[in-house]
Amino acid sequence: MGSNQTNEGSIETLVLPVDTAHMGAFQDPLTLENWELPISLSGLKPLQEAAAYLKTSSIPVGFPTETVYGLGADATRSDAVKGIYKAKGRPSDNPLIIHVCDLEMLRNFLRPKGELNGNVEYSNDPIPEIYMSLIQKFWPGPLTILLPNPTPSKLAPEVTAGLKTFGARMPESPLALSLIKLAGVPLAAPSANASTKPSPTTAEHVRHDLDGKIELILDGGACQVGVESTVVDGLCDPPVLLRPGGLSIDRIRESKGWENVVKGYKDQSELGSKAPRAPGMKYKHYSPKAKVVLFEATHYKDPSTGLPPKTLESLRNRTTRSVPSIGIVSTRNWSNWAGFDSDISHMNTATRKLVLEGTSCSLEFGDLTNGRSEKVATLISISLGSDTKDIAHALFAALRELDKKNVDTIYVEGIEDQGDIAAAVMNRLRKAASVIEN
Repeated sequence: MGSNQTNEGSIETLVLPVDTAHMGAFQDPLTLENWELPISLSGLKPLQEAAAYLKTSSIPVGFPTETVYGLGADATRSDAVKGIYKAKGRPSDNPLIIHVCDLEMLRNFLRPKGELNGNVEYSNDPIPEIYMSLIQKFWPGPLTILLPNPTPSKLAPEVTAGLKTFGARMPESPLALSLIKLAGVPLAAPSANASTKPSPTTAEHVRHDLDGKIELILDGGACQVGVESTVVDGLCDPPVLLRPGGLSIDRIRESKGWENVVKGYKDQSELGSKAPRAPGMKYKHYSPKAKVVLFEATHYKDPSTGLPPKTLESLRNRTTRSVPSIGIVSTRNWSNWAGFDSDISHMNTATRKLVLEGTSCSLEFGDLTNGRSEKVATLISISLGSDTKDIAHALFAALRELDKKNVDTIYVEGIEDQGDIAAAVMNRLRKAASVIEN
């Protein structure tokens, strides 16, 4: 694939639909040793094109995984990995995760450069024993493990950002596994969004952020999980969960050697210059353009009361608009419009009404004596439902949708961050939030 240039000289971004029906399978699903492509490669033409591009270009490719869309590049070439940082606007001290298609590929990159050839047999497995129970139980899937980087390493130094370890995972997406197999190398692949913005869960999200910065996006449909992988470090004692994600700490504790795993992450951006041990630990992430106000699940004794009083008044004082636009993301307890329809604290008026305008509504206050009303806000409400998996799946898309509506502020109802992937949801929201109401 050659470079696609517009008349103005900028990159033309192509989105290629992919039929995911026949992507391949593991030779032995129990061992995960070898991912095999289908006998007929006719359905893999978009992937073949992308793989050929990954082998030669310094511009990364957008592709789907089960968690979020990734921005992939050949993890062995510095120019390719640097292309990820350039396209995303990502700080260079933020390490990247490599994605492998099978354990054979992973073992190859755990052995020092120059030592592996077809005639050598190794008696010792380079994968640390501590991880075997997790791999057997959760791979392929939304789990990233921290591994020792051998010296000399086959990975480009930009992957590890100066650390002596690297993160690796085997995605559950057959499309991703087949793309990696065709490329023949691990793919360094953070989320395919502009740095600090909400992670992309559709090809359209990727195009919105990176149009003109990358040449190719593989469209395999919407992602199933909706939040990034869980990151764990088993090279220390006790083991540490560095980033919550699609796999809960409770499930990890069910595995041999991980019964005492501890939480090792902070929910708000870490301060100081120390390099993060894993992606997503240091910098502000997942933030839309609008100001995000997060209300913790423990904020209310009576959740049905909605938002605290005077929220509309304070918002009107902060925005230059005479009629502010408010986004509302509700989960388990907020009533329709999150209580804004009952917030009349700043006006001496007798009536209020909601005027529906498609998917949004106008909030008007009126005076019954003269029949006149004043539009005081535009409300756009998105309900994610009460199921944690549904909330995780739709969270980033909701933040992006409200950004497209150009709202001034987004009010988000938090959930209890216990069990399942709720910790990942709240971790992302706390990093996105400008204000957190406890």
